[in-house]
Amino acid sequence: MTIPNLQIRRANVEDLPRLIPLWKEENLPWAELEKRFKEFQVAAGEGGELLGALGMQIAGLEGCLYGEVFLHPEQADELRDQLWERMQVIAKNHGIFRVWTQLATPFWDHNGFNPANAELLAKRPAAFPDDAHAWLFIQLREEPVGIPPSIEKEFALFKEAERARTEVLAVLHLPRKIANKKRPRYSRH
Repeated sequence: MTIPNLQIRRANVEDLPRLIPLWKEENLPWAELEKRFKEFQVAAGEGGELLGALGMQIAGLEGCLYGEVFLHPEQADELRDQLWERMQVIAKNHGIFRVWTQLATPFWDHNGFNPANAELLAKRPAAFPDDAHAWLFIQLREEPVGIPPSIEKEFALFKEAERARTEVLAVLHLPRKIANKKRPRYSRH
């Protein structure tokens, strides 16, 4: 079954009145999800009807799919397929190499997600919530050998280098400033 005029897009604030009842129906922590609505992609049907949603939390270069909801359960697999396609584009744009999930539907198993072993679970970002469900993952590309430092660390290093450079320049120019101050200035008059 193909859903006519299906649009997959990022959730916006106008979607919240339609997302919250779906989250409540699935017994998800809707008050928390409401604050993180920008992590969600939504499937909108004809007339803007919200048919489903899927969230992806990003931590470093890894993602975690969560919070999937659907208005009509019979459309869930088709919508999951479209939402997963969109999430893969987002993951690629963010340079994500691994996506995790605890969503327990066969769709994820059939689309390349595998159970995570203990060694891999040790690498799972602590930012991703943990509940009683098993973790699944999909490796989108090779794991970077040395994960690059965060932009904050890079900026801190840059600031420190600039401060050191400024100090060196100040010391180098200090004798010139002193020499210029000692010389009397004469006017040509």
